[in-house]
Amino acid sequence: MRYRQFWNKEIETLSREELEAYQADQLSQHLLLAYDQSAYYKEAFDQAGVKPSDFKELADIRKFPFTNKQIERERQNLKPFLGDMTAVEEEEVVFVSASSGSTGVPTLSPFTRQDFEEFQDVQSRLFWAAGMRPTDRYVHALNFTLFVGGPDVIGAQNLGALCLWAGAIPSDRLLFILKEFQPTMIWTTPSYAWYLGETARKQGIDPAKDLAIKRIIVAGEAGGSIDATRAAIEELWGAKVYDFYGISDIFGACAGACEARSGLHIAEDHILVEVLNPETLEPVADGERGELVLTTLRKTARPMIRFRTGDIVTYTKEPCTCGRTHGRVNITGRLDDMFIVSGVNVFPSDVEFVIRNIPELTGEYRITVFTENFTTKYKVEVEKLDTSAIDEEALLAKVQDSIKTRLGVRPKEVVLLKEGELPRATHKAKRLIDLRNN
Repeated sequence: MRYRQFWNKEIETLSREELEAYQADQLSQHLLLAYDQSAYYKEAFDQAGVKPSDFKELADIRKFPFTNKQIERERQNLKPFLGDMTAVEEEEVVFVSASSGSTGVPTLSPFTRQDFEEFQDVQSRLFWAAGMRPTDRYVHALNFTLFVGGPDVIGAQNLGALCLWAGAIPSDRLLFILKEFQPTMIWTTPSYAWYLGETARKQGIDPAKDLAIKRIIVAGEAGGSIDATRAAIEELWGAKVYDFYGISDIFGACAGACEARSGLHIAEDHILVEVLNPETLEPVADGERGELVLTTLRKTARPMIRFRTGDIVTYTKEPCTCGRTHGRVNITGRLDDMFIVSGVNVFPSDVEFVIRNIPELTGEYRITVFTENFTTKYKVEVEKLDTSAIDEEALLAKVQDSIKTRLGVRPKEVVLLKEGELPRATHKAKRLIDLRNN
């Protein structure tokens, strides 16, 4: 059966002028909703000396104050349990997700019925762009316990795929499902996709030959947008990898790769994108790295106006070869994972790009940041493949030089370990250890 190319062609292929006119219209209403119905936003706008009527065009969003995770947490504690950023009564809320709370008290993300239904329609759109069709069998291998990505399986069901609600289960059980039911698509993190493939091989299962997975959706880490990491997972599984991006403070996946896999299309009919220099808070040029700042356009339970995500991205409005016109982001890493060495901004994802491109290494790595003589230094641990015959001194020099060429600053030390010595991740990999405050 021949299927249509787009989930929602009218929305996904709007001209830039039409899309931005739609955003401006939605945002003018959204700012009014936030000011009139949210105690926090009325207070924040008044303190900034700005009102919804000051918004005339998209550039006017810069008149409005930022929000961030700290503000979100403080306002939730001020008026438990949903906080006073909300713009509806609790009776209208039908679903809440929660952040992991790894950096503090978990923050909740509320949805009205309409919010939730539109959220799942975006999930269907992203699944469709990644190639999912009603003929697919899909394994949803994400945590269902308050995680915003848990309900995204509904978006796959609404699309018509046969869905297996696996959740976060032990690897042996998940491999049983993959072997027994032969699903064609799965969603997990890049680290876990690699770990699961390695585990399968140790059990005598060749993921590329013995399983039916043809597409792997990954999210939660930058690896899915790193060519070398994506290629390594694809070779292991004999499948294509599609990166998704989501944020619990707004909704699940709000950006995803299409078949062209040249950046992640962000749902700009629901979200206004700004990419700013994190120090000056001025816009950066298209294609330059900056902090992703998002503003909701339609989410009524809790509007998020100029939310600083802490994610470092590049962004382009150039139309994609797939025909979609919504802008594309590439995720570089987290602002709080970045460290500065000799005036150079270093992201773990840049180190990963190098390590994954050295064939004598397993691709696993760990970075340790520390202070020496009041100066920031870093160490990189890597694993040599058991099958590699390269001299260890030559390999160490190759790693050092490759990192220096890519990043501009050489690590203080590169430590070469045997294959399997670094810990493997069953969810998000912990690849950065910061000892500077110890």
